[in-house]
Amino acid sequence: MTVPGFGFSIHATAGAARAGVFRTPHGGVPTPAFMAVGTLATVKTLDPVELHAIGATMILANTYHLHLRPGEDVVRALGGLHRFMQWDGPLLTDSGGFQVFSLETMRRVTEDGVEFRSHVDGSLRFFTPERVIQIQRDLGADVIMQLDPVIPGQSDLATARDASERSVRWLVRARNAWEEGTAPCHQALFPIVQGGIHAQLRREAARAISDVGDWVGYAIGGLSVGEAKGDMYAMIEGANDALPHDRPRYLMGVGFPEDLVQGIRRGVDLFDCVAPTRMGRTGTAFTSEGRINVRNAQWRLDPRPLDQRCECSTCRRFSRAYLRHLFVAGEVLGLRLLSLHNVHFLVSLARDARAAIESGGGTFDGWSHDWLGRYHSGPTSAP
Repeated sequence: MTVPGFGFSIHATAGAARAGVFRTPHGGVPTPAFMAVGTLATVKTLDPVELHAIGATMILANTYHLHLRPGEDVVRALGGLHRFMQWDGPLLTDSGGFQVFSLETMRRVTEDGVEFRSHVDGSLRFFTPERVIQIQRDLGADVIMQLDPVIPGQSDLATARDASERSVRWLVRARNAWEEGTAPCHQALFPIVQGGIHAQLRREAARAISDVGDWVGYAIGGLSVGEAKGDMYAMIEGANDALPHDRPRYLMGVGFPEDLVQGIRRGVDLFDCVAPTRMGRTGTAFTSEGRINVRNAQWRLDPRPLDQRCECSTCRRFSRAYLRHLFVAGEVLGLRLLSLHNVHFLVSLARDARAAIESGGGTFDGWSHDWLGRYHSGPTSAP
């Protein structure tokens, strides 16, 4: 499906890893790239100006949460999501499927869609593939996602097959709704490859999705939901083999540092994850030698930055001792500084990987092995 304003070009490769640019109506995204998550039209505690300053190029918002509040009608009336949140770069909205299926006892799944109760006010809502497309049309992000059934990572073959095949059927309905829109469409719809930890199902889903249409990009979903790391990496490898090599691949909801590097090694171009801001708000920071928790008493007199290799403003200006003080004292600045550091850490990690890929001569292979070895062997590493 050709959509004006979108394109993807690959400039360099290193095995399955690729360095390229994903072009959107709101600008280009050098890949691989980490997308910060702005669930409710805000990356928690951070200003869009700060996100631009650390090199963030594309961010994500959530259809489920924005539908509940303030409502897509409000966002549309105020000029769309870009204007509403004052972000002039590329935006992606996910379908809200993960959030709806996480409600468990508060939702009921049928072939038509998902009936659920709002976690905000208990009101009864109904998401269909068509309704989710309309909500995302109103929100106005550059990239929108189909509604898909999400299942636990260790689901058996029968459960995974049912969800994967339903996801393809819902994709057909989502595509039809996307094509039938009355207004000019400047959004790209990404399909989602499901299949749990069953490689054959993943291959079947990729083929079925390709039969439905020729897509601007492809998403890999249903991972990092309880399965073992080895299983997740194996499914990413399978997707790399099954999906078109000339389109961007988006690995949904995966973005811990080691997973980002492993994903890039296996051909992933785009990542997102709530972890950097969620962990930052609880005092946990990513560093090149593993994670640390600044609340720990051992940092009380430590004058060092969080990470001596990091160039973010938090690390350039503040000590571990000061950051610990902020968290112990309950000061909001601590949450902001750690969130800023963690997002910068992942944005710059993707940027460093891209530079290693572009350098050629086996640089990326050596860089990734060295980086993973240092990250996992650091004295402050955490599981």
